[in-house]
Amino acid sequence: MRLPSCVLLLLGLAEALRGAGASGLLELSLGRFRNVLLNQTNPVEAVIRNIASNVTVVIFQVHAQQNSVVISFDKNPSANSSGTGVDKGLISILRPQQSVCTWYLRSLDANQVLSTAISIPYMEKDPIPGGCNLEFDLEVDPNIYLDYTLVDTHIKFAPANLGYARGANPPACDSGTGQNSRWRLHYDVYQYFLPENNLSEMVLMSHIRKMSEVQSIKANGVKMLTLTTDDKTNVYFSSLPGQGVIYNVIVWDPLWNTSAAYIPVHTYACSFVDLVDNCSSLSKLSTKIFFTVLAVLGLFTCFFGHRFWKTDLFFMGFIITGFFFFVFITRVTGLGYDVRLILTAVAGIIGGLLLVASWWRFGSVLLCMLLIGLVLGFLFSSVVFFTPLGDYRVFRDDVVFWVTFSSVALMIPVLFVGCPRILNLLACGIVGSYSVVLAIACYVYTSLAYITVDLLRRILNDYFSRAYTNVPFQTNDFIILAVWIMLALSGVTVQLRRERSEVPFPPHPYLIWKRERERRSTNILDPSHHIRPLRERIHSKLLQIKELFQKEQPAGERTPLLL
Repeated sequence: MRLPSCVLLLLGLAEALRGAGASGLLELSLGRFRNVLLNQTNPVEAVIRNIASNVTVVIFQVHAQQNSVVISFDKNPSANSSGTGVDKGLISILRPQQSVCTWYLRSLDANQVLSTAISIPYMEKDPIPGGCNLEFDLEVDPNIYLDYTLVDTHIKFAPANLGYARGANPPACDSGTGQNSRWRLHYDVYQYFLPENNLSEMVLMSHIRKMSEVQSIKANGVKMLTLTTDDKTNVYFSSLPGQGVIYNVIVWDPLWNTSAAYIPVHTYACSFVDLVDNCSSLSKLSTKIFFTVLAVLGLFTCFFGHRFWKTDLFFMGFIITGFFFFVFITRVTGLGYDVRLILTAVAGIIGGLLLVASWWRFGSVLLCMLLIGLVLGFLFSSVVFFTPLGDYRVFRDDVVFWVTFSSVALMIPVLFVGCPRILNLLACGIVGSYSVVLAIACYVYTSLAYITVDLLRRILNDYFSRAYTNVPFQTNDFIILAVWIMLALSGVTVQLRRERSEVPFPPHPYLIWKRERERRSTNILDPSHHIRPLRERIHSKLLQIKELFQKEQPAGERTPLLL
């Protein structure tokens, strides 16, 4: 049975209070996690005893959710003997006959910080994570360094070295590139998603345990890519603000078929302490208003778009104009997000009205259906690249990506060129119902929003092509996907049954108006022929209204009528 987050937190705090005790001593066992409460003033001494003689390396690590902790070999930490962060660790290279290891922990925050700690042993044939570090402060650094923006998340780590026995000299990192050197090592990068809409500390503590040891990483994580020693040891991922993600790297020695894990690192791609736009309230008010109004219009279009043809045109014109206008002003201006969204809404309204006006004047069904087909094709192509297909290395090249994307998008209007009514019904149902999905994403996290968000990121950011765009697909996503499919099928079915006996599209409105005007001007038997022009009727009405406000003039002297 799955326990509530509050119960897990209480159990974790109880375990942490038992862990360090009043003396500040934390007794650890190899391979076992312990929760511990840390503070700023009293360091906790973590000790492992009775280490077996076949163990050559021990990696000790500590994890907290949002408050940084300091881990060091000494009570007085220095830059080259300590690490600071929310996911940090140290590696102890054991000497001959050594059976005890000691580390010191404290928090940087004045309040107590809940953390979890573990020590993992490795043997002499296991590779040593970070053993060939040339970039960071520690001599041997098994940490993964993470930084993020709202667009992408970047992880980097130091190259590993080959394992060796206690008391021996470490293999040289630059002695050659043959099979007897570190150049034979491979690095598997893994990703693991925390439960959606859950920012609990204890949930993080329980899940990060699944990404700390080699076997559990392979069992629970998703392998995103494999790097060789020729590749740079840094990887980019698409940021998912509000969604917890854990990353780790397994280094593998193909000669001995042995592996070792780096220290896992986590991120929510957002801040817990900011008053505005923090992890608990990511969507801005302007975003909620914009997409809620769009969802109302989209839901109407989903079920009635073909019947109300002008509304359908306005909705599609709004999407096309708004999308390209938002891209343009984001690229060329430095305006704030709210201002850009307001201008996008105005531009979308103008674009929708222009499409309706062009239909009224020219009546080109082919042109209108081409634009509507492109909107549907755009969404279909975005769905295709939302799948794991989008993470193929070949699509890192922008030319290949955009040529393929455009070809898939154009395929939709080309396939339905002979049946425009079916194309319009599909566009109304699918695009209109997806606007509801985007509105839901403003209130509840769902990965389905990234169908279009990741594409927008690729357009707006020159280097987003290097990011892997894998997203979680959990209970919320399955429910919202079912809602999307249900709305789309219902909208298409309802409109198809209602419109099957009607003409495919309304006749050209401008031609109808022109024909009626000519008929009235030539047919004298038509009562409308005797109706005065609109300008004269308006002038006459204005004169009548003006007379209501005029005072009655005196009639002058009156005399009896002379007979």
